[in-house]
Amino acid sequence: MKIKSLAMAALALVGASTLALGANAQERLMKPGGNWAGMLQAFDGGHLFGNPEAEKKLIEFMSYTCSHCAEFARKGDAAIKLSYVPTGKISYEVRHLIRDPVDLTAALLTHCGDEKKFGGNHEAIMYRFDEWMDKARNATQAQRSRWQFGTNSARFQAIASDLDFYEIMETRGYRRADLDRCLSDEAKAKALADTSAADVAKYQLTGTPSFVLDGKLLEAHDWPSLEKRLKDAI
Repeated sequence: MKIKSLAMAALALVGASTLALGANAQERLMKPGGNWAGMLQAFDGGHLFGNPEAEKKLIEFMSYTCSHCAEFARKGDAAIKLSYVPTGKISYEVRHLIRDPVDLTAALLTHCGDEKKFGGNHEAIMYRFDEWMDKARNATQAQRSRWQFGTNSARFQAIASDLDFYEIMETRGYRRADLDRCLSDEAKAKALADTSAADVAKYQLTGTPSFVLDGKLLEAHDWPSLEKRLKDAI
């Protein structure tokens, strides 16, 4: 799906900081030769799975409102984590391209709480994409007005309520009060939007999902084409 001016509009929504590695990240690193499947850490606004010192580094740039990204999450995400990440030879980083307020709301929720919860949060939102996107497409004018006017936190909370994001995250063990705190985090919202805009400029991204391998933007936007490039690289 094409990235339009919505990304810049999302950036304007919020008032720039980035996520840093956890203080004990190095202590959690596994020894060479071990299974890296369980390694996850927040990194510069994204989340990195596997060996941070892997020889090959794959980055996925995704949007929660992108149907192609949802399809990739179902087909490619698990394959990468099961077949490539455990070897320690390739790391897999998920980064966000913020296209609109719905996208930003979902991103804030997937980042909510401990960084180790991101993988499950991400899957929970993406696996139910068809359900909540159908609600978004059929939203009433009154609902859309709630998404467009008021404080940022009120708008994000309205989106989360109307699209059942609260219910999805509650199945992950979150309390609504905790989710509201995450949706009211202006600094995190701005950091996500800032990082998204910087990534678009740095890599000249034009659509989602997009993939960068070892710093090079690939001509691949689905799992079959990406899998071929990964096999060739490894």
